[in-house]
Amino acid sequence: MSFLKKLFGGGGESTEAPADAKPVKQVEHNGFTISATPYKSEGQYQTCGVITKVIDGETKEHRFIRADRFPGLDDAADISIRKGVQLVNEQGDRIFG
Repeated sequence: MSFLKKLFGGGGESTEAPADAKPVKQVEHNGFTISATPYKSEGQYQTCGVITKVIDGETKEHRFIRADRFPGLDDAADISIRKGVQLVNEQGDRIFG
């Protein structure tokens, strides 16, 4: 029965990033704060992060999740930071729009 529950989505680990995940690693890049917030999914750590920046006194936030998964938390955090830097370099402030 357990197999059928997992097959049809009734049970197992959640595949959604927790909204209140605490950063594992954080860096400043070009005025943005990039926080790595990988989470456990199907026995590995999912690449996930949050990009924030204060614009005109208001804190803007962009959350991202990528398909990459890693067995170790440190590897997932490092790649999350790298993906965040890439997003900032490609999109800048437009990431919030």
